[in-house]
Amino acid sequence: MLKVIKSESEYEDALARAYELMQEDFKEESTEADELVILTLLIEHYEKQHYPISPPSPIAAIKFRLEQLGKPVSELSEILGARSRQSEILSGKRKLSLTMIRKLHQILGIPAESLIGEY
Repeated sequence: MLKVIKSESEYEDALARAYELMQEDFKEESTEADELVILTLLIEHYEKQHYPISPPSPIAAIKFRLEQLGKPVSELSEILGARSRQSEILSGKRKLSLTMIRKLHQILGIPAESLIGEY
């Protein structure tokens, strides 16, 4: 019987059951598939309440995305217009402008929410 996860032991049990279900080979429209979907939602809800993840700083988001794309940090100066601007942004001496945020979002695909956060 599926129910709201209220304790750490229930959370651990839910994770174990989800793992068991993921090891099985069942049809998408089966009872097991429905159970896995619901269990995943319950686990996600519990984790959001008990293990919140802070969004990254704008600088961390930029560096991470460049690394993901396999691009050098120097690519940032091409996007923002000047090498000195790149250095000031990455050192935290200069804040991102709205125009910079738009460019980074469009060109690198960084979520705007990550770019407008606190430094």
